[in-house]
Amino acid sequence: MNRGPALDLATFSQALRQRGLSVTPDQVADMGRAFRLIDPASRDQVRDALRSLSISDPAQRVPFEEEFYRFFEHLYPADGDPNQPSRLAHMSAVKPVVEQVDPGLADGVTRSQTGASTLETLQTRDFADLDADQAAEAKRIVMAMSWQPSDFRTRRWVTDSRGPSPDLRKTIQRTVRPDGDLIPIVRQSRRLRQRPLVMIADISGSMEKYADMFLVFAHTAQRRLDHVEAFTFSTELSRITDDLKRRDIQSALAGVNKTVHDWSGGTKIGEALAEWNRQWSRRLARGGPIAMILSDGWDTGDDGLLRTEMARLSRSVHRVLWLNPLAARSDFRPATRGMQAVLPHVDELLPAASVRDLRGVVRLLDELNRSSHRG
Repeated sequence: MNRGPALDLATFSQALRQRGLSVTPDQVADMGRAFRLIDPASRDQVRDALRSLSISDPAQRVPFEEEFYRFFEHLYPADGDPNQPSRLAHMSAVKPVVEQVDPGLADGVTRSQTGASTLETLQTRDFADLDADQAAEAKRIVMAMSWQPSDFRTRRWVTDSRGPSPDLRKTIQRTVRPDGDLIPIVRQSRRLRQRPLVMIADISGSMEKYADMFLVFAHTAQRRLDHVEAFTFSTELSRITDDLKRRDIQSALAGVNKTVHDWSGGTKIGEALAEWNRQWSRRLARGGPIAMILSDGWDTGDDGLLRTEMARLSRSVHRVLWLNPLAARSDFRPATRGMQAVLPHVDELLPAASVRDLRGVVRLLDELNRSSHRG
């Protein structure tokens, strides 16, 4: 299929969506921005950059590669081809479409020499080690992540002509109607819905550099999922769900700053969970949510209270995911008093120190959303 000499990112992303990849307009814009970091004359660098911004599951690799070949292979002749056009020819093909995505990127394309490895490295760097520009780029990648949440079958039954089970009550009710002699069988199936997500972030002093990125991650979750509740804690619990519903990330974070009053304070995880269990559990635990807690486990409160309240939280939700940035380190051991208290009640202990880690969290959430309803 000949698409002309330009890299048509919008059409390419549409083709990916037709193959089952959830590529958003934000991701298309990020594909354009990626050309600041790569040599657009290099097929491998272009492929690697676009792939890193499109794929959230290994199963998507094959359809991506097929679509990339269909759209872009004619621009990149095989190595050693004597008739291969120069790099400048490739760049002139890239530049017009980059301008369509973001006019400010065109000059960056012609200057770009750093390679796709820069983008890959950024995604594996610890958030605590990023400078301001790198952190801003990492946030853009997080906001462009592809989420593919699936529905799960609830306990509630709904009428479904192709359902696996007969609805005897409705079938009997229809027998009293004028056409009752025919006794049509009414069928039913369990109602499908997306599992809710509760996000609780530790914003104490030891979590400062990670909490900021996690709030961006939570804002993205609000935009991608149907039912998300978000809280922060240090010395007190604060609900920030309404703040994160603002579409613009800067406006959302500004709202969070006004709502939350205990930034970079001490850490009282047990007290925060006790507040959630007392005030919010009955209201928000309906539907079997997944609870996601971001904390390094450093706690200045009572271990017994933390253990008790963590057990209560675990019993009220479908699964508990504990995201600890320190878990990304090779020498990590969950030896703090806080981690020792919560671990018996945690279903998954995950790292959360890099873009790659957060992509892993998204993949796990997608898998859990496909699981059956517990209990």
